[in-house]
Order: sequence, then structure tokens, then C-alpha cells
Amino acid sequence: MRISLAGSSAALSFVLMAAFAAPCSAAIDIDLSYVNQSSEQFQRFKNYVDNAVDGDPDYGFSATDAAYMYKLTGQAQYANLAVSMVEDQVSQAEAAIASGQTPEVAGDSYLDAGGMISDLALTYDWCSSFVTSSQRTRWASYAGQTIFNVWNPAQARWGETMQPWSGWSINNPGNNYYYSFMEATMYWTLASDDATWMSFLNTNKIPLLESYFADLDGGGSREGTGYGLSHRTLFGLYRAWRDAAGNDIGNANSHMTDSILWWIHATVPTMDYVAPIGDQSRVSVPAIYDYHRHLMLEARQTTTDATAQSNASWWLHHISIGEMTSGFNFRHDLLPAGSASAAPPTDLVYYGSGTGQLFARTGWDTGAMWLQFSAGPYVESHAHQDQGSFTLYENDWLAVTENIWSHSGIQQGTETNNMLRFEHNGSIVEQQVGTTSTMTYTPGAGGSVHAVANLTPAYDGNSAVGSWQRTIDFASRMLTVHDNYTTGSGTQAIFQVNVPVHPTISGQTVTAGNLKIQVVSPANATITAVDWTGEDSDYNSGWRVDISGGSGEYIVQLSSDYEAPEEVFSNGFD
Repeated sequence: MRISLAGSSAALSFVLMAAFAAPCSAAIDIDLSYVNQSSEQFQRFKNYVDNAVDGDPDYGFSATDAAYMYKLTGQAQYANLAVSMVEDQVSQAEAAIASGQTPEVAGDSYLDAGGMISDLALTYDWCSSFVTSSQRTRWASYAGQTIFNVWNPAQARWGETMQPWSGWSINNPGNNYYYSFMEATMYWTLASDDATWMSFLNTNKIPLLESYFADLDGGGSREGTGYGLSHRTLFGLYRAWRDAAGNDIGNANSHMTDSILWWIHATVPTMDYVAPIGDQSRVSVPAIYDYHRHLMLEARQTTTDATAQSNASWWLHHISIGEMTSGFNFRHDLLPAGSASAAPPTDLVYYGSGTGQLFARTGWDTGAMWLQFSAGPYVESHAHQDQGSFTLYENDWLAVTENIWSHSGIQQGTETNNMLRFEHNGSIVEQQVGTTSTMTYTPGAGGSVHAVANLTPAYDGNSAVGSWQRTIDFASRMLTVHDNYTTGSGTQAIFQVNVPVHPTISGQTVTAGNLKIQVVSPANATITAVDWTGEDSDYNSGWRVDISGGSGEYIVQLSSDYEAPEEVFSNGFD
């Protein structure tokens, strides 16, 4: 879609408003019949909004919160608050534009456009009788310009000033920015009744989204479990678009429904953490938070698969947070969690081929041993050089990426993961973005699994690494890792395991807390321990066990000495 922006600011406004003149008979008609206004969740949300009405908004309060409360109650004070907040957004943007600056909505490559423009769109539509004719004109001009700029980065402008930007991820449905761009466009398209933007979505951006996720078998995100939480926005858009536009994108393929199982299996048995896959920039240790709950609530509400809904309900009632913990997320708890008596999934092994993630556990009890193993696409900027890595958990982290013990949460190198580290003349050989490793797996009884991964592609033909195949066998609370590899001249391979506590080394055996590491091959391995706090100030704790001396092969067994008390197994799902 291209709209000419040549000429004065007055002409610009005219062109933009002309684009909104062709109605498509749409509105933001979201079904809110699921809301129980007698529930504790509703009262908590209402109190949160009432505080804002009284002049004391909590952190993160949005115009959307106020607009929702108006939509649910019809009480004018909520509409007035929403209108006031959006007017402030638009007025501040106009002031910035008048001074030749970019408005806040353009910050960080338009990352926040979704939330800001959906605030505007919901208020524009739901609170329309409280919005003046002048405000509607100004708001429409601002929203239309924002969306034009998002999808036309080289032609982006504000007022008379050209403000081109990179166009980061406007064509990548696997990236979290894309969902913000879609949120802004979809909500404004519905609110404005604009046929041009509707056509643009239906013929361009929605098909791109559907095509991408149709190929992402097994659910989840290639950005990992940190940035992958952006799917809560995506799944919320699916629901809104289905209700308002009649297009059920979320059930057009299995990705959203599969993601329910993906996230359940990615959750450790104690139900308070998820697998630490990819960047963890919000918090380094991937603790269950409101965002995880929101994602699952949205997926549960929109999927048409009754079994998946039941599985989601089980998870929602067993994770470490039984309700949202931050006020700005209270609105999402209006979505129903379903029955507290729902059962967990039947399978103990799960493989998401689209993300290359394998999960296994010995049971659904909190004292189970749990495994995560990676071998698949390495294609996103928030993904890590972790192809071939594993995580092991039993009551606590046994072997885990050192990234979770960093301040930043964005340590992406091979050295932080549980894998082979290849060094060529003393320098680490990096895995390459844009490559895809492969995995085959065979599940067995009691959560056991045999998997074989071809990790050679991760090095993209680098002569330092001729080949690397990792075979894992997980059974009877033991993980056996068998590596076969070839290297070029001047390259050595080191088997590394990152652990949370100081390891002790005795011959071919290493003990780190409850983790026991037994080196089977080579018989004369050299084993050393590295204190991460001495390597880089970004790390606050953690150790790495380096096992060297292999000549084309390593065989290492990892098991636990932990003995869980009887009550750990008393949740009824042994």
C-alpha cells in the first residue's frame, strides 16, 4: 500500500482523512460476555480503574483499561478518563511534530505503536459519544500517519519532516515487533472503518502471518521463552479479529492450540519457572509471571480444541501465581481460567519441530525430573547459540544455561550453554544465524526419550567443525549424552556443563549440588571448573564444568542425588 505524502501538512491531513472515508462496515465489536461482574477478578480490576479515576493511577494504567470499564458498565467517568488520556497522547505528539521531532509512538522503531494506537482506537470507537468532532479528526490523522509510517519506513514523515526508519521486522511474523505493528493496524482499521487498510491486512499482512505460523509446527516461538511471551498480544489479536471482523486467524492453523502444550511442557515440574530459551531481558531467571498467565488465558479462550482448553485450565490452576500480580494486567484475569479439576496432558514427552525444542519429564508431580533439548532453526535475533544444548531440572536447576545467572539475561554465546564448545586456535567457533539443525526422537515409557541431533549445520560450513552429532538418552532419572564429532586442524572440542553451584571434582566424577556428572569417555578426560564471576562482571554466580581430552567422542552421564520428601508428590497427578 502506498499513499502519496507530498505537499503541505494540510494536504497531508486531507490525504490521510480521504483514505479513511471508504467504510468497510467494521467496528471493535469484541465479545465480552465472558466477564463475570460478580467475580473477585472483576472487582479487583474495577478498583484498579477507580483509583485512576480518582487521580491516583497505578503503574502501567492505560486508556484501554478505562475504555474496557466503560464498555462493561456504561459509566461516564470511565469514558471521560479514556478520552482524556488519548487526548494527552495526541496533543503531545502534535507538539513534538510541530517542533520537527518524532512523537513518542515512533520510539524504538515503533515498538510501542500497538499499545498506543489500540488505546486510541478503542477509545475512539467505544467512547465515541465523548469524543468531539475536532478530536476525531486529529486523532484519525495521527493514527493514520503512524500506521502509514510503520509499513512505509522509507517514506515515513511527521508533518513537513521526513523521518525514515529501518523498517525492522515489518515483514517478519516471527518477531515481537510485528505483533505491535499488527495490533496498531488491526485496531485502527476496525475503529476507522477503513476499507483500504482492511484490504491491506486481508491481502498482505494477515496471509503472511498465517503462512508463517502454519509452518511453525508444535507451537512456541523461535525467539524463545522471553520474547516469545509477545504471543500474548498475538493471541489477543486473534480473539479480537475473530469477534470483530469474523476471521478466525487463531484457528486457521494449529500453532496457537499447539502453543498451549508447548508452554505447559516448557514449564518445570515445580510450576514456577519455564525453560530458559533465548534472551531473558525482563528478568534473567525465567520465573512464571503475569505474561505467561495472560498468554495461556488468551490461547484457552480462542482455541476450539476442548482438550487443549482443559490442559490450559490445569496449567493455570497449578502454576505458582493463581492470579495476576501487577495491576496493569488485572484486566486479563477477566478471561476465564476454566475448571480447577482439569487434568494435565497425558504425554510426558513433547517435541515442537518448528522451534526445535524437545521436552521430557518423568511425571506431572512436582518432584519429577525434567529435560529440555534444542536442535532446530536458529533464525531470530533474540535466539541464542544453543543448538545441541540441554537443561536438566529436578526440584531446582541441575544443569542450566549460565545466562540465567547474568545481570543482562542476554548472554548468547555457546560458552554459556550445555553443549560442545569448539575452539579454533583458542577462539570460540560461533554458531551462525540463519541455520537449521535437525532432530529425530523416539519417546518411551515414563517420560523416557531417545533423540539424535545433527548440529553440523549450525556452523554453516566453517571448516573448524567438520561434523557434530549429539545423541541423548533420558531414562530412569538419568541423562546420557553421546557426542560424535570431527574438527579441522587447530580445533578442539570441550564438553561443557553449566551449574548453579561450586562443583567438586574427583577423578571422572563431578558433583555440583544434587547433580552428579560421570564422564564415561574419554577415560582420561581433563576436568576443570570455571567460576563465571571471574570471567565477566555481568555474571552474579554460576560455574562451568569443562571436560576436555576427547578425540571425536564424548559420553557423559548426568543424574541426581536429590530425594524428594513424600509431600512433594502429593498434588494428585503422580
